[in-house]
Parts: sequence; C-alpha cells; structure tokens
Amino acid sequence: MIDVCSGDTSLQDAASLNDWNATIRAFLGHSATTPTHLGAVLAANPDFAMAQALRGLFCMLLGRREMVVTATEALAIAKKGRASHPREKAMIAALQSWLNGHPTQAIAALEGILLANPADTMAMKLSQAIRFVKGDAKGMRRSVERVLPAHGADHPLRGFAHGCHAFTLEETGDYAGAEAAGLHGLDAAPDDAWGLHAVTHVYDMTAQSQRGINLIIARDGSWLHCNNFRYHVWWHKALLHLDMGQIDAVLDIYDCKMRVDKTDDYRDIANASSLLMRLQLEGICVGTRWDELATLSEARIEDGCLAFADLHYMLALIGGERDLAIQKLLSRLGQTAKSAPEAEFDQILAHPGLACANGLAAFAEGNFEASFVALSAARPVMQSIGGSHAQRDVFERLTIDAGIRAGQADKAEALLLQRISLRAGAEDHFTSLRRGAIAALRQTSFVHAAQ
Repeated sequence: MIDVCSGDTSLQDAASLNDWNATIRAFLGHSATTPTHLGAVLAANPDFAMAQALRGLFCMLLGRREMVVTATEALAIAKKGRASHPREKAMIAALQSWLNGHPTQAIAALEGILLANPADTMAMKLSQAIRFVKGDAKGMRRSVERVLPAHGADHPLRGFAHGCHAFTLEETGDYAGAEAAGLHGLDAAPDDAWGLHAVTHVYDMTAQSQRGINLIIARDGSWLHCNNFRYHVWWHKALLHLDMGQIDAVLDIYDCKMRVDKTDDYRDIANASSLLMRLQLEGICVGTRWDELATLSEARIEDGCLAFADLHYMLALIGGERDLAIQKLLSRLGQTAKSAPEAEFDQILAHPGLACANGLAAFAEGNFEASFVALSAARPVMQSIGGSHAQRDVFERLTIDAGIRAGQADKAEALLLQRISLRAGAEDHFTSLRRGAIAALRQTSFVHAAQ
C-alpha cells in the first residue's frame, strides 16, 4: 500500500495505513499524538518493519542512554519483520548505522530513499533531524532543496517541507528567504510548529523581538498542540522578552510554561539552563530555579550520548553549584577524549565537548582567563555539537563575557563583531551592553596605564 508520502509500505489494511499516515503527519508537526498513532500501527502490525525502525530512530533522537536499549530492541524486531520494499530496508539500515555510531551513514540511507522518491517528506524530515543533531546546516539545506520540486501544490505535506526549508535557510544566513518560506509553509500547514519556529529564529537573529513575540501569539495554533517542542517555542518567546528587557515576562514564562512540568528531556533542560544562564549573565537573580535542573542533570552525567546535552547538563550543574558532579562529568569527557573514539558523536564529546566543558567550569570558578582560553579553543567547531545558532548562542555569550572579565578587550570585541556578522549586522541588547562593557574596560586600562 502507498502512504501519504507516495512511498511503498508492507501494510495490508486501510485502517493501519490511516494510522501510519497519521503518524507521519504528527511527526512532521511535532504533535503530542505521535506516539499514540505509532502505537496503534504497531499494535495491529507488530512485524511492520518500517514502523519499528521509525520507533528506533525516534528513540535515538531522544539522546538518552536507556533509549539506545529500546532502539536496539526495535532494530531486532524490524530485522525479523516484514521489509519487502527498499524503502523499509533503508529505514532499518539507517537505524543500524546510528546504533553502530555512524549517523552520517544513517543520513546516507535516508537520502537513498529520497533519491528514489523525493516526495518522501518523512525521510526528508528524518534526514534533517539527524543533520540538525550533527550541526550540519549546509547539508540540511542541500537535502531539502533537492526534494522541494517534488512537493508541489498537490502534495498533502508540502507545507511541512517548506517549513523545513525555512529552517535551513535561517541556519545558513538567508533570513529574508527563511521568513518567506516559513510563512508560505504555514499557509499550507497551519499546524507546522517547525516552520513557525523557523520564522521566530529569523526575528531573534535579526533583533526583531516584538515581531517574534507577535508571531508566536498570533499563530499559537501552530504549536500549542505540540509535544515538549511547545516548551521550546515558549523558550523562544522568553528570549525575545529578554532582549527587550522584560524580565518579569521571562520569569513568568519560565515558571508557568517552560518548567511547569519538571521533565528531564535534554532538550527541555537545554531550554531552561540556557535561559537561566543568560539571565545570570545580565545580573538577574534566578533564586532557587537551578536546583531542580541540577538534580535532574546530575542523574544524566553518565549518558554520554550527545555533546549538546552534556554541555547543557554542565550549565545546570554549575548553576546549581554541584561541584562533585561537575568533576565527574569532566572526568567522563576526559576519558572519552583519551580513548580516541570512532563513534561520531563520541568524537564531538572529545572535541569540542571537553574544551567547552572545561571553559564552563573555569567560568563558574571565576577563573576567566582559563575559561576564555578553553572556550575560545572550542569555539571554531562548536557548530558540531548540533542545535541552532540561537541555542549555541549561550556559549558564545559566555565566551565573550569570559574575555571581557579576563581583561581581553580586543579579543572579546573581535568575537562580538563576528557574532554581529552572523546576525546580518543586527545588534541586539546583548551586543549594546557588551560594547559598553568593552569601552569601560578600555577606559579602565587607559587610566591604569596613565598612572
């Protein structure tokens, strides 16, 4: 039977196909109903290999050590199940490759599906999701642009494809194109949270905070249906309020929206820890908010799945002053680095993960010179930890602040100018404050030199 992506399946009844199509659409929309639909497919078709492979890939995207076990179980079932089409076999191969430590090969398997059927929106989204975790913005853009012509006006999922395109345009610096593509996609798929979020990224990166807030409010139907991705949209709204100096609004979002559920998903902890760190860098007291994040992060320090996750756990640990846990995380990262790992994500843990973690720990200790050296060493390849420019910006801010506090005015200013360039010349509130801090540092240095 043929699904909504014009792809072959080994399903044999209409009800199961409807559930499968609902799974695909829910996945594309980051809907909270995704596991319900996938569960219905598997309940009726436990030997449907492609659904088992998809379940395994979903588990791997969660970046949690215990979910690797579940993904391995899904792979074993998939290999024994019905896999009568090349598409299904490629999905199994993608899961196998990632479990083997080679997500690049997983991407290649998914791209093979797209070569055979560029209308396969699910395969495109999976490829983008893995590339996103790898920080491969250019690859994300190449992938979606190859298949966009197959997502014409008659494709039922075309809006989601345009939303994915919008995000890649934003991450590669085409902000005008990203805004247009994202809004166009929302016309076809009003529930496309990813496309809505791509346009929000544009407004963040170009210092159009009020426009971003207005968009999130006006288009709440695009994201309130989401799984924990809705917390990420709230995070974006909080960032926009922070840029406008509206601290009460930021803290209200944090308390009443972002952390109303005390989840330990690494993406939720990343949202929360990076926001609290941004607030602290601006001298805002966040009270005891670090405590629950630090406790949750302390329980994850042996995961070692993704550098992005580990570094945000580190933010929570230093915020919560968990010195022993900080040393344990640094030790584990050091052991990974010494082992000369072959697995791709372990290589990222080794570098830039270890250098960045050392820089964060030194920052917390007030050793700003050592922090600046370590963070600067990590900085050229920080994109490899994955995530977006907006997410990684917390590490950029810390690097700049470490430079300022270490008395390195020229070097800190050079980094600030590079940050402005990435943002198409747009200057946000952080930029204006750091320009003032650098000027004050130079004035102090001049006075001391004259004495």
